[in-house]
Amino acid sequence: MIAMKASEIAEVVGGTLIGSDIEVSAPAFLSSKNCEPGSIFLAIKGENVDGHDFIDDAFENGAVLALVTTSSVQRCVIVDDVTVAIGKLANHVRRSLKSLHVIGITGSQGKTTTKELLASILSTRGATISPQGNLNNELGVPITLLQCDTTTQYCVIEMGARHKGDIAALAAIAEPHIGVVLRVAAAHIGEFGSIENIAQAKGELIESLGSDGVAILGQYDSFTPAMSSRHSGKVITFGENSKSDIRATDIELREGKAHFDLVTPEGRSTAALRLFGLHQIANALAAASVAHVLGFTADQIAGALSTSEVSARWRMEVHELDDLVLINDAYNASPDSMAAALTILAHLTQERGGESWAFLGKMRELGESSEREHQEIGTLASKLGIDHLVAIDSPEYGEALVPDSLMAVHSSSSKEEALEIARFISRGDVVLCKASRSERLEVLAADIEKMWEIKIKAEEESSR
Repeated sequence: MIAMKASEIAEVVGGTLIGSDIEVSAPAFLSSKNCEPGSIFLAIKGENVDGHDFIDDAFENGAVLALVTTSSVQRCVIVDDVTVAIGKLANHVRRSLKSLHVIGITGSQGKTTTKELLASILSTRGATISPQGNLNNELGVPITLLQCDTTTQYCVIEMGARHKGDIAALAAIAEPHIGVVLRVAAAHIGEFGSIENIAQAKGELIESLGSDGVAILGQYDSFTPAMSSRHSGKVITFGENSKSDIRATDIELREGKAHFDLVTPEGRSTAALRLFGLHQIANALAAASVAHVLGFTADQIAGALSTSEVSARWRMEVHELDDLVLINDAYNASPDSMAAALTILAHLTQERGGESWAFLGKMRELGESSEREHQEIGTLASKLGIDHLVAIDSPEYGEALVPDSLMAVHSSSSKEEALEIARFISRGDVVLCKASRSERLEVLAADIEKMWEIKIKAEEESSR
C-alpha cells in the first residue's frame, strides 16, 4: 500500500472522514484478526456477519482506519458501499504506480495454478504481488492491488466471474497491461446458461485492454482464439500445436509430471514441471507467454517453471503415505478437471502396480447437461482402467457404463458411507478424492489418511 492520509482516502472514495487525520501505510483486510499496524479494515455487512462488530478488534491488531457504512467510535470513512469504495481506492493506487506491470488472468480452469506459476517466474526478477488464496472477485481484486507499493514491479490479478459484466468491472479497477484467457469450458454453465455466454464474459478482459496492451490467448477451445477480434493490439497465442507463438514440444510424462521443450520466438529450452498431470502444460505455457512478453528468455522461463512449487490447498495434493498414494483434489470440479484428475490417477496406479480408487462427488453448476456430464465421466473412468469408482451421492457416474465394464462401482449416500468402503483399500493402491467445493471431499481425504495411518500402525504392532 502506498502511504496516504486518511483524508486523502476519504476524498478518493467519496466518503466522510470521522476522527483525526492519520497516515495509512498498510493494505486493507476483510478479517479483523489479520489487520496489521497502519492498515485499513473493511467493515462489510454480510448475510450472517457484520464487519462493523469487529472494528474494535481490528484496531487492537493495528488498523488505523475503517471503511464503514455506519459511523464508529474508531477512526473511519463513511461510504454508501464499502465494496465500491475499496474498488475506487485500489484503482487510485494502481494509477499512482506508473511503473507497475499489471497482468489479468481469467478462464474456466487453471487460473490459480497459472497465477502461482507466473508469480514464481516474475519474482525471480522483481517484487511481485499475487492474490493469496482465491481472491478473484470484487473484493479480492482490490485487496490484491492495495498490497502494491512503490517497490512492486509486477502484480498478477486473478479474475473470476459469475455473471456477464463481472470481469469488465474488475478490469476497470485493475486496468491490466496484459490480459490472459486460458480456456473456455462448461464450468458454471448453470449460472451463465450457455458456453457462448461464458466466452462472452471471459472475453471482457480482452476488450478492456488498450491498443498498447497485449492479449494472451490459449488454443485449447474454439472460443478463446476468436477473442483476438476483440482486441486492436498485439495478440500472443499459446498451445501445443505448431501455430502457437508459445508452445510445448517433445512432451513426456515422468512419474506423473510433464517434461517438455518450451519454444518461444526467442528460443527453446527444456522444462520439467513439479506439478502432476499433462493438463498443467497449458497453465505453464500461459505463464511462459506473459514472461516472454515481459522480456524473459526461454532459458529463464523454463528454469523458473522447473523449480516452481504450487501450494494451492486441496488442488492436486499428492500425499505419499506408507504404501499408499492419496490425491486430494477436492477444491473444485468440472468435467475437464475431473478427466485430468482421473488420467493422473490411472497413470500413477500403473506406475505403482496397485488398484485405483476414485472417490467422486457431484460436479455442481452444470445446468441441464449435469446428468450427461456425470455419466460421461463415469464412462471415461472405465475406459482409463480405473478399478473402483466410489460415487458419493452421485449415482449418475455409473448409469451409462457398458455391461462388460471391469470397473467396480460403489454407491454411497454420504462421506461416512464412502469411508466405510475405503476400508477395503490395500497397500500399493492409489486414491483420488474429487468433487465440487460444496461437497467438501477434503474431509473424506483427511479421514482416509487417518484411517490408513491407524491401519498400518495396527498391522505393524500385530507383526511384532
